[in-house]
Amino acid sequence: MYQYSESDQTLIEERAAQFKNQTRRFLDGDMEPEEFQQHRLRNGLYLQKLAPMLRVAIPYGMLSSNQLRKLAYISEKYDKGYGHLTTRQNMQFNWPKLEQVPEILEQLSSVQMHAIQTSGSCIRNVTADQFAGVAGDELEDPRPWAEMIRQWSTLHPEFNWLPRKFKIAVSGSDHDRAAVKVHDIGLKLVTKENTTGFQVWVGGGLGRTPIIASEIKPFLDKEHLLTYLTAVLRVYNRLGRRDNKYKARIKILVKALGAETFAQRVESEWLTLKDGPDTISQVDIDQFKRCFSHPDYLDLNTKPIERLAGTDTQSQAWLDHNVLPHKKTGYAIVNISLKNLGTAPGDITAEQMNLIAELADDYSFGEIRVTHEQNLVLADVRQSELLNLWQKLKKADLATANLGLISDVICCPGGDFCSLANARSIPIAEAIQSQYQQIQEVIDIGAVDINISGCMNACGHHHVGNIGVLGVDKKGQEYYQVSVGGNASEQTQLARILGPAFPAEEIPQAVDRLVQCYRQYRLPQENFIQTFNRVGIDAFKVAAYPGIAA
Repeated sequence: MYQYSESDQTLIEERAAQFKNQTRRFLDGDMEPEEFQQHRLRNGLYLQKLAPMLRVAIPYGMLSSNQLRKLAYISEKYDKGYGHLTTRQNMQFNWPKLEQVPEILEQLSSVQMHAIQTSGSCIRNVTADQFAGVAGDELEDPRPWAEMIRQWSTLHPEFNWLPRKFKIAVSGSDHDRAAVKVHDIGLKLVTKENTTGFQVWVGGGLGRTPIIASEIKPFLDKEHLLTYLTAVLRVYNRLGRRDNKYKARIKILVKALGAETFAQRVESEWLTLKDGPDTISQVDIDQFKRCFSHPDYLDLNTKPIERLAGTDTQSQAWLDHNVLPHKKTGYAIVNISLKNLGTAPGDITAEQMNLIAELADDYSFGEIRVTHEQNLVLADVRQSELLNLWQKLKKADLATANLGLISDVICCPGGDFCSLANARSIPIAEAIQSQYQQIQEVIDIGAVDINISGCMNACGHHHVGNIGVLGVDKKGQEYYQVSVGGNASEQTQLARILGPAFPAEEIPQAVDRLVQCYRQYRLPQENFIQTFNRVGIDAFKVAAYPGIAA
């Protein structure tokens, strides 16, 4: 993985020292709250319902074992012994004290980590496919490009005060595991006449106005990536609305102008930038790619993953659902589910962090990945070590065999923590999960994505869940709006609202009725989205609201 240069290290150390001084001035009464707000946001610090929340960047989801140990240390010393992994490959600490946040940033800088631009109206943490570099369906590793964008965008003087927050995702596979079409800019590596470049999607996003991005450039030569991104950001920075934060995202601008007109404006702006100083040389490309060279794989002649000697029903279920093929013969991709019943989805304790760091050292070259589904990955495990690894994960209650299945629920922190939330998310996730604890039933239901958000900001990505649940406020009471038919992969589609919201106690049964509807109508080998698109929404409405005609 990428190792910081001296200038990288200097930047984050000086930034931490700068925020330490800003925090001291604020606490001493020498800085107004409005001014301090902008400083803290650009250092990932929110003021939440019960305590500050610090969001730590994990660029494109990559962590070293030492970095994970440091996060464990921070959670124990400055928080309540755990952290929360988000859908955008960040970690959040929900209980730090404001006066201690500068110390946390100093701790992070000691292991090449930071919280810079994880909030605020700027370019946020750059995300990518969690299986980058090891997936068999990959055209090219997107991590060098994600790192290039990270360096370009960090403290960019021109784009530090955008109309609204800005998110970029990069994918290198035909199967989109980075949800590029629901980002402000989505980049997909593609080929044209034996040359690799980028397909550029702009204007996607969820939240109050969910919109799927528009393709504005089918093929962009690699060397022009940063100049073209600059052109897109300049058009947005100049024309994006600043009078209404609900209409300030680039998706609103693209929709207002039309994708074709927006693309023309970008092309016009790009003419002044193309072949300029930000053009990427082949020397630069090669240098970034070397930062993500393959680890020292052994030359193994193991057969494709199949039943392992000594496996029982539990271990075989884990092997079938949490272990994926690796592009290197003899290795496997191991997913560690953080969706055990009774635990908030995405939460991980300091003890678990330390254990996984140790397992990463022993089994996966000291590296860990954070997924968009709030789980973790050991990406380079020898197949011969899978059973040993499973036994250690099982002992630590980290071997839940539900990757991509119905109990692998995506969920934001919701009203238990967030001051923006209309309703709680975590108890709803647990109530839904508790209905599906028989492994054979979970396997029979198959892949069903359930996404839960506590408010319209959609941190749980409910708009692209096969079943989406949104917390709403009804005269001071917590209700939940249910939608069906969302999909975050390459065939991106937004879920459709079924009807009136449900009170909290009715949500688990309502979700189960939708699941049973799917089971009733599905054809062999058909997934939830295929069934929904074939059958239509009316059948699901009837299931959700018994007694109401379609």
